[in-house]
Amino acid sequence: MAVHSESGSQEKKSGNGLNELLTFNAENMQNNMKIIYYSRTFLSIIGGVVAGILGFTGLKGFVFYLLLMAVTSVGLVAKAKFSIPTYFDSWNRVLLDGFLGGLMSFVLFWTYPSLMKYDNISEV
Repeated sequence: MAVHSESGSQEKKSGNGLNELLTFNAENMQNNMKIIYYSRTFLSIIGGVVAGILGFTGLKGFVFYLLLMAVTSVGLVAKAKFSIPTYFDSWNRVLLDGFLGGLMSFVLFWTYPSLMKYDNISEV
């Protein structure tokens, strides 16, 4: 993961006593956001297939997705060494971004294994 130019607190005192705001590198920030989206999408697809194979239906499947996203968020925070302001501009980026897009991928791959069960229906 990429970092911005200064680590530590959000404001830095200069020699004359004025507070200067830290600047973020836009390319690094975009790269970090791509990592979040790719991680959530990949784990949503894998989680959807696993939930479909295990036969989770209804609320169990959605609870499985919520747990999967919680584990993903903890993994991303751990990868950032629990220093979110160093790598992202807010906690919401790590915890919520990509949640709905991942949900759509999860549901698609969650229902696919159950559709495969009915593939060999024979005529009467």
